[in-house]
Amino acid sequence: MLHTKPREDSYLQKGLRKQLVQILRDKTIDGKPAITDERVLTAIEAIPRHFFLDPAFERQAYENRAFPITAGQTISHPFTVAFQTQLLEIKKFDKVLEIGTGSGYQACVLAEMGVTLFTIERQKELYDFVNEFFFIKKYFNIKRFYGDGFQGLPSFGPFDKIIITCGAPFIPPKLVEQLKPGGIMVIPVGEDGKQKMLRILKDKDGNIHQEETGDFSFVPMLEGKNK
Repeated sequence: MLHTKPREDSYLQKGLRKQLVQILRDKTIDGKPAITDERVLTAIEAIPRHFFLDPAFERQAYENRAFPITAGQTISHPFTVAFQTQLLEIKKFDKVLEIGTGSGYQACVLAEMGVTLFTIERQKELYDFVNEFFFIKKYFNIKRFYGDGFQGLPSFGPFDKIIITCGAPFIPPKLVEQLKPGGIMVIPVGEDGKQKMLRILKDKDGNIHQEETGDFSFVPMLEGKNK
Protein backbone atom coordinates (compact mmCIF):
# COMPACT_ATOMS: atom_id res chain seq x y z
CA MET A 1 0.00 0.00 0.00
CA LEU A 2 1.33 3.44 -0.92
CA HIS A 3 1.52 5.81 2.04
CA THR A 4 1.03 9.48 1.28
CA LYS A 5 2.40 11.13 4.46
CA PRO A 6 6.04 12.26 4.96
CA ARG A 7 8.54 9.68 6.22
CA GLU A 8 12.17 9.62 7.33
CA ASP A 9 15.13 8.95 5.06
CA SER A 10 17.76 7.75 7.53
CA TYR A 11 21.49 7.15 7.16
CA LEU A 12 20.71 3.42 7.13
CA GLN A 13 18.35 3.80 4.21
CA LYS A 14 20.80 6.01 2.34
CA GLY A 15 23.46 3.36 2.89
CA LEU A 16 21.14 0.63 1.60
CA ARG A 17 20.51 2.80 -1.46
CA LYS A 18 24.25 3.02 -2.16
CA GLN A 19 24.43 -0.78 -1.94
CA LEU A 20 21.54 -1.11 -4.39
CA VAL A 21 23.26 1.21 -6.86
CA GLN A 22 26.42 -0.89 -6.61
CA ILE A 23 24.38 -4.05 -7.30
CA LEU A 24 22.97 -2.38 -10.42
CA ARG A 25 26.42 -1.18 -11.47
CA ASP A 26 27.81 -4.71 -11.11
CA LYS A 27 25.00 -6.45 -13.01
CA THR A 28 26.03 -7.83 -16.39
CA ILE A 29 24.35 -9.10 -19.55
CA ASP A 30 26.44 -11.41 -21.74
CA GLY A 31 29.46 -10.53 -19.63
CA LYS A 32 29.12 -6.78 -20.16
CA PRO A 33 27.91 -4.17 -17.65
CA ALA A 34 24.16 -3.73 -18.12
CA ILE A 35 23.78 -0.24 -16.63
CA THR A 36 26.50 2.16 -17.74
CA ASP A 37 24.68 5.52 -17.62
CA GLU A 38 25.89 7.03 -14.36
CA ARG A 39 23.15 9.69 -14.53
CA VAL A 40 20.57 6.93 -14.18
CA LEU A 41 22.37 5.47 -11.17
CA THR A 42 22.73 8.92 -9.59
CA ALA A 43 18.97 9.46 -9.92
CA ILE A 44 18.20 6.08 -8.35
CA GLU A 45 20.56 6.82 -5.46
CA ALA A 46 18.80 10.17 -4.89
CA ILE A 47 15.30 8.72 -4.56
CA PRO A 48 14.17 6.98 -1.34
CA ARG A 49 12.49 3.88 -2.78
CA HIS A 50 11.13 2.94 0.66
CA PHE A 51 8.83 5.98 0.45
CA PHE A 52 6.97 4.14 -2.33
CA LEU A 53 6.28 1.01 -0.27
CA ASP A 54 4.51 0.01 2.91
CA PRO A 55 6.66 0.86 5.98
CA ALA A 56 6.87 -2.88 6.74
CA PHE A 57 9.17 -3.24 3.71
CA GLU A 58 11.60 -0.42 4.46
CA ARG A 59 14.71 -2.63 4.40
CA GLN A 60 13.50 -4.85 1.54
CA ALA A 61 12.85 -1.72 -0.53
CA TYR A 62 16.52 -1.72 -1.51
CA GLU A 63 16.59 -5.27 -2.78
CA ASN A 64 16.46 -5.72 -6.55
CA ARG A 65 12.89 -7.01 -6.59
CA ALA A 66 9.37 -5.95 -7.50
CA PHE A 67 6.68 -5.36 -4.87
CA PRO A 68 2.88 -5.19 -4.99
CA ILE A 69 1.49 -1.71 -4.31
CA THR A 70 -2.27 -1.25 -4.78
CA ALA A 71 -4.99 -1.86 -7.39
CA GLY A 72 -3.24 -5.08 -8.42
CA GLN A 73 -0.16 -3.19 -9.63
CA THR A 74 3.54 -3.43 -8.77
CA ILE A 75 6.62 -1.27 -8.36
CA SER A 76 9.18 -2.65 -10.82
CA HIS A 77 12.59 -4.10 -10.01
CA PRO A 78 15.17 -1.30 -9.66
CA PHE A 79 17.11 -2.99 -12.46
CA THR A 80 14.09 -2.79 -14.77
CA VAL A 81 13.63 0.91 -13.94
CA ALA A 82 17.32 1.60 -14.59
CA PHE A 83 17.37 -0.47 -17.79
CA GLN A 84 14.30 1.17 -19.33
CA THR A 85 15.55 4.62 -18.37
CA GLN A 86 18.96 3.98 -19.89
CA LEU A 87 17.38 2.80 -23.17
CA LEU A 88 15.64 6.18 -23.47
CA GLU A 89 18.98 8.03 -23.69
CA ILE A 90 17.53 10.84 -21.59
CA LYS A 91 18.68 14.40 -22.13
CA LYS A 92 17.88 17.23 -19.75
CA PHE A 93 14.69 19.05 -20.77
CA ASP A 94 13.43 16.11 -22.87
CA LYS A 95 9.65 16.01 -23.13
CA VAL A 96 8.72 12.49 -22.00
CA LEU A 97 5.44 10.57 -21.94
CA GLU A 98 5.10 7.75 -19.41
CA ILE A 99 2.31 5.19 -19.69
CA GLY A 100 1.56 3.67 -16.28
CA THR A 101 2.38 6.01 -13.38
CA GLY A 102 2.05 3.19 -10.86
CA SER A 103 3.64 4.20 -7.56
CA GLY A 104 5.37 7.16 -9.21
CA TYR A 105 8.86 5.72 -8.70
CA GLN A 106 9.83 5.58 -12.38
CA ALA A 107 8.33 9.06 -12.83
CA CYS A 108 10.54 10.44 -10.07
CA VAL A 109 13.67 8.84 -11.56
CA LEU A 110 12.95 10.57 -14.87
CA ALA A 111 12.07 13.87 -13.19
CA GLU A 112 15.29 13.71 -11.16
CA MET A 113 17.13 13.58 -14.51
CA GLY A 114 15.58 16.89 -15.53
CA VAL A 115 12.90 15.94 -18.05
CA THR A 116 9.41 17.39 -18.38
CA LEU A 117 7.28 14.32 -17.70
CA PHE A 118 3.68 13.66 -18.68
CA THR A 119 2.47 10.49 -16.98
CA ILE A 120 -0.84 8.62 -17.40
CA GLU A 121 -2.45 6.19 -14.94
CA ARG A 122 -5.65 4.24 -15.74
CA GLN A 123 -6.29 2.99 -12.18
CA LYS A 124 -8.28 5.73 -10.40
CA GLU A 125 -7.37 4.39 -6.95
CA LEU A 126 -3.67 4.57 -7.76
CA TYR A 127 -3.97 7.94 -9.51
CA ASP A 128 -5.64 9.39 -6.40
CA PHE A 129 -2.96 7.94 -4.10
CA VAL A 130 -0.13 9.42 -6.15
CA ASN A 131 -1.84 12.82 -6.29
CA GLU A 132 -1.62 12.93 -2.48
CA PHE A 133 1.88 11.42 -2.26
CA PHE A 134 4.14 13.94 -0.51
CA PHE A 135 7.36 13.00 -2.32
CA ILE A 136 6.12 13.33 -5.89
CA LYS A 137 4.98 16.88 -5.12
CA LYS A 138 8.62 18.02 -4.95
CA TYR A 139 8.89 17.51 -8.71
CA PHE A 140 7.15 20.38 -10.46
CA ASN A 141 8.24 18.85 -13.78
CA ILE A 142 5.80 15.91 -13.39
CA LYS A 143 2.35 16.40 -14.89
CA ARG A 144 -0.13 13.65 -13.92
CA PHE A 145 -3.17 12.44 -15.88
CA TYR A 146 -5.93 9.90 -15.32
CA GLY A 147 -6.64 8.24 -18.64
CA ASP A 148 -6.16 5.49 -21.21
CA GLY A 149 -2.52 4.90 -22.00
CA PHE A 150 -3.32 3.46 -25.43
CA GLN A 151 -4.56 6.93 -26.42
CA GLY A 152 -1.55 8.80 -25.08
CA LEU A 153 -1.83 12.59 -24.80
CA PRO A 154 -2.14 13.89 -28.37
CA SER A 155 -2.86 17.46 -27.27
CA PHE A 156 0.49 17.58 -25.42
CA GLY A 157 2.63 15.79 -28.00
CA PRO A 158 4.76 15.14 -29.82
CA PHE A 159 7.23 13.72 -27.31
CA ASP A 160 11.00 13.25 -27.44
CA LYS A 161 10.73 9.98 -25.53
CA ILE A 162 7.92 7.59 -24.56
CA ILE A 163 8.18 4.89 -21.88
CA ILE A 164 5.59 2.19 -21.22
CA THR A 165 5.83 0.54 -17.78
CA CYS A 166 3.36 -2.30 -18.36
CA GLY A 167 3.25 -5.23 -20.77
CA ALA A 168 1.56 -4.15 -24.00
CA PRO A 169 -0.10 -6.77 -26.25
CA PHE A 170 1.08 -4.75 -29.27
CA ILE A 171 2.76 -1.44 -30.04
CA PRO A 172 -0.04 1.17 -29.77
CA PRO A 173 -0.14 3.09 -33.08
CA LYS A 174 -1.35 6.29 -31.40
CA LEU A 175 1.77 6.34 -29.24
CA VAL A 176 3.98 5.89 -32.30
CA GLU A 177 2.19 8.89 -33.87
CA GLN A 178 2.97 10.98 -30.78
CA LEU A 179 6.71 10.22 -30.93
CA LYS A 180 8.82 12.98 -32.52
CA PRO A 181 11.09 12.19 -35.49
CA GLY A 182 14.39 11.33 -33.84
CA GLY A 183 12.54 10.11 -30.76
CA ILE A 184 12.78 6.86 -28.78
CA MET A 185 10.03 4.68 -27.32
CA VAL A 186 10.75 1.88 -24.83
CA ILE A 187 7.97 -0.68 -24.50
CA PRO A 188 7.68 -4.27 -23.21
CA VAL A 189 5.54 -6.20 -25.70
CA GLY A 190 3.94 -9.59 -25.05
CA GLU A 191 1.28 -11.27 -22.95
CA ASP A 192 0.95 -13.68 -19.99
CA GLY A 193 3.65 -11.90 -17.99
CA LYS A 194 6.33 -12.51 -20.62
CA GLN A 195 7.47 -9.56 -22.68
CA LYS A 196 10.27 -8.58 -25.02
CA MET A 197 11.66 -5.17 -24.20
CA LEU A 198 11.61 -3.21 -27.44
CA ARG A 199 13.29 0.06 -28.28
CA ILE A 200 11.44 1.86 -31.07
CA LEU A 201 13.39 4.50 -32.96
CA LYS A 202 11.67 6.98 -35.27
CA ASP A 203 14.10 8.49 -37.76
CA LYS A 204 13.93 12.05 -39.11
CA ASP A 205 11.80 10.86 -42.04
CA GLY A 206 9.28 9.19 -39.71
CA ASN A 207 10.44 5.63 -40.46
CA ILE A 208 10.28 3.17 -37.56
CA HIS A 209 13.18 0.95 -36.50
CA GLN A 210 12.85 -1.68 -33.76
CA GLU A 211 15.39 -3.34 -31.45
CA GLU A 212 14.86 -6.21 -28.98
CA THR A 213 16.79 -5.73 -25.75
CA GLY A 214 15.78 -8.64 -23.48
CA ASP A 215 13.04 -10.61 -21.72
CA PHE A 216 11.03 -9.06 -18.88
CA SER A 217 7.80 -9.58 -16.93
CA PHE A 218 5.23 -6.80 -16.38
CA VAL A 219 1.60 -6.47 -15.34
CA PRO A 220 -0.58 -6.13 -18.47
CA MET A 221 -1.33 -2.86 -20.21
CA LEU A 222 -5.13 -2.57 -20.44
CA GLU A 223 -7.35 -0.29 -22.49
CA GLY A 224 -9.73 2.28 -21.04
CA LYS A 225 -9.89 3.69 -17.51
CA ASN A 226 -10.61 1.76 -14.31
CA LYS A 227 -12.81 3.68 -11.86
